[in-house]
Amino acid sequence: SSHSLCQPETEEMFHRGPGLNLTSGQYTAPLAGFYTFSTTLHIARREPRRKRQGCRGSRVRALICVQSCCQHNSRLESVSQLESSGDLFTISVTGTLYLQAGQYASVFVDNTAGSPLTVQSGSDFSAVLLGV
Repeated sequence: SSHSLCQPETEEMFHRGPGLNLTSGQYTAPLAGFYTFSTTLHIARREPRRKRQGCRGSRVRALICVQSCCQHNSRLESVSQLESSGDLFTISVTGTLYLQAGQYASVFVDNTAGSPLTVQSGSDFSAVLLGV
């Protein structure tokens, strides 16, 4: 039977290749090489606006890290300054990382905003092998 890609019956129809584990959120490199990674996160603040204090200067960092080592150079990073108004915002990270075969990359959110954040559905994470 044929399926329309415009209206997938399941999310897995867009899961191509063996590297992505949808449960852990990790992409494991099948081959050593340069990979381009991209994530777009739709993030909601759950705390009521009237409870917020010190919203100025609040930042959220989105990172794509290799082997969960976000302190080292093996990461991509984007920083978003939170506005004092608005409960929903989007942050994106795109770039290229070198992975050895068997190494994994995953997305992290560093929340310095002081209020709880939730990653909304419709967010995405992708990896494409550029070359070895």
